[in-house]
Amino acid sequence: MSVLRIEGLGKHYGATPVFTGVNLALEPGEFVAIIGDSGVGKSTLLNCLAGLDDWDTGQIWHGDTALGPLSAEARARWRRAHVGFVFQAFHVLPHLDVAQNVALPLMLLQRPAPERVAQMLAAVGLDGLGTRLPQQLSGGQLQRVAIARALVHQPALLLADEPTGNLDPGTAARVMDLLQAQTREQGSALLLVTHSETAAARADRVLRLTTTGMQS
Repeated sequence: MSVLRIEGLGKHYGATPVFTGVNLALEPGEFVAIIGDSGVGKSTLLNCLAGLDDWDTGQIWHGDTALGPLSAEARARWRRAHVGFVFQAFHVLPHLDVAQNVALPLMLLQRPAPERVAQMLAAVGLDGLGTRLPQQLSGGQLQRVAIARALVHQPALLLADEPTGNLDPGTAARVMDLLQAQTREQGSALLLVTHSETAAARADRVLRLTTTGMQS
């Protein structure tokens, strides 16, 4: 069964279409990259797939669950249990230290696991920085906090919006290795939005988003 299935998805701002007729199925263990011109709605599409934004036509399915009819609270519960999201803008909480930010998905699921948090911090090259506050980190380090947080609860679906955009080439390669390893080992589906040809080249499939749909 597909991890996520998108059928005829469309989004408009007023009378202006952002995208229409998007169809996509994500399978367990699959890595799909989405590319497209700036402003075509790649980040908006990710927000829809995470249930963070509404859409106008079509439907998104996770297994037998249709996301459209779910309330905001039900979508939040679904997202908490099944989705890891790497935001382009990090969205770390400034009043929590690095380890607490990474542990947040586990705490919300009432599954505290300090050893898992430490493992993820080491995996993204932040071991020893768990007690630092976000304002003490560089942009690249904050991006790695966001990636560790997205992976820590081993979600079935990973959504990543330009996850290597603030990283040097060496760290970017390490982060992509980690995302791909999570996909392979846990059977997660990874959907990556990127402008990076290097990152997209790693994917099993590369799709281009246009205002009229998705093209392979």
